[in-house]
Amino acid sequence: MTGYEEGRDKIMRRLKSGYPRFVRNPLLGRLTLRAEEELAGDGEKVFLFPTKGSAQRAQRWIEKKAQIAARSSGFHGFQAVVVPAKAGSVANEYQRFTGELVSSRMAEDWLNGGLKEGSKLHLLKRRLATLYGTESSNVSVFSSGMSAVTALLRSLPGVAEGRKTLQLEFPYVDSLKVQEFFGSGVVFLNEAEGESFEEALQRIGRGEFAGVFTEVPSNPLLRTIDLERVASACAEGGTPLIVDDSSVGPFNVRVLPFADVVTCSLTKWLSGAGDVMGGAAVVRSDSPFATDLHAALEVEAVETSPMYLGDVQVLLSNLKGYRARMAKPNATALRLVEFLAEHPAVAEVWHPSRVHRARYEKVMSPDGGFGALFSFVLKSPRKAPKVYDALNVSKGPSFGTRFTLACPYTLLAHYQELDWAEGCGVPAHLLRVSVGEEDPGHLEQVFSEALRHG
Repeated sequence: MTGYEEGRDKIMRRLKSGYPRFVRNPLLGRLTLRAEEELAGDGEKVFLFPTKGSAQRAQRWIEKKAQIAARSSGFHGFQAVVVPAKAGSVANEYQRFTGELVSSRMAEDWLNGGLKEGSKLHLLKRRLATLYGTESSNVSVFSSGMSAVTALLRSLPGVAEGRKTLQLEFPYVDSLKVQEFFGSGVVFLNEAEGESFEEALQRIGRGEFAGVFTEVPSNPLLRTIDLERVASACAEGGTPLIVDDSSVGPFNVRVLPFADVVTCSLTKWLSGAGDVMGGAAVVRSDSPFATDLHAALEVEAVETSPMYLGDVQVLLSNLKGYRARMAKPNATALRLVEFLAEHPAVAEVWHPSRVHRARYEKVMSPDGGFGALFSFVLKSPRKAPKVYDALNVSKGPSFGTRFTLACPYTLLAHYQELDWAEGCGVPAHLLRVSVGEEDPGHLEQVFSEALRHG
């Protein structure tokens, strides 16, 4: 893990695939090589984008950040940004944070002879609207969860006016980075409690912020803010409230009645298979910002980060049975959380059933549960690597798959800022687990055996 984070040659040469925003898929690598053969000169690298709008935005940001000249060009239905090799890391950074990527499925289809044409977005929007209890006209779909968040940030009028956004609770790392890099600055309150929270509510009520961002529950600490109070302050201050429900999904929580916009990574629980990327922004129909935000989001969805037809088709297939398949992981996670909380080697467990439970229950769906994502730490931090290595489940940085998936979250997300994360209450040795559909007894035994090393 540390070898990957430090970019050691021995590790990176052997790494064939990874999370698409962090590691270029081999299929996209082949397509990019074709583009470099045609477009790049000596000492240049190519980065592919799905639209002209996304490429032009990327070019401007890369030139400003790296202080270099870049150029953009069409490439057989794609858009390419050509940069000096020394600016490659900056271009990678742009795509990682914005999520504006050519999907591996799109690359594969092109390499095999041609892209799919047409659209089934109306079907996907209709399905998502049903899950969120709204009309399909309120749903915008993007190529990734982060591109949905980035598009929404760009759509906030206050950002263009130079106002900062506010992030409540410790979030998924790139959600905060997007506000830092592509907004007008961000105020971060890592724990929405006490005097600092009261002060934040007052500032929200005075209309100081371009928007308020939060996750319900948060990732990886699975905390839930007092959403009702935040929504009230936002209404008073005329401030859009953006809530991300990716950590548990719309089956488990109903946050749209409180939010002006809900964002969600379709890559996670809604897909369930880990084989497609997508994101959504759902606007509350009676939000005072509904007309303007939805219009802006639809432009972004088409001109910057559209979801490819082949990916839409796969997601539509994966969505079948979404509600039915969530019950078992929810129940199994509760069982594992209770088991870990009583285990002598475990110091703390974070899960909505144990953290801010009353707040979470206020937004829990009638048929939903506490979700299947949890985090824990050992009493002996130095034993965490042995326990993690002995944990006989799949390992990786995502969540929401039908198989159980674990990762040393803080090392992956905050390796260059571990002290900062620790100061925010997120230990370096924290292990995050996404529970799948395996037999609950089997999983409990797997964790029991791994914890013998703790």
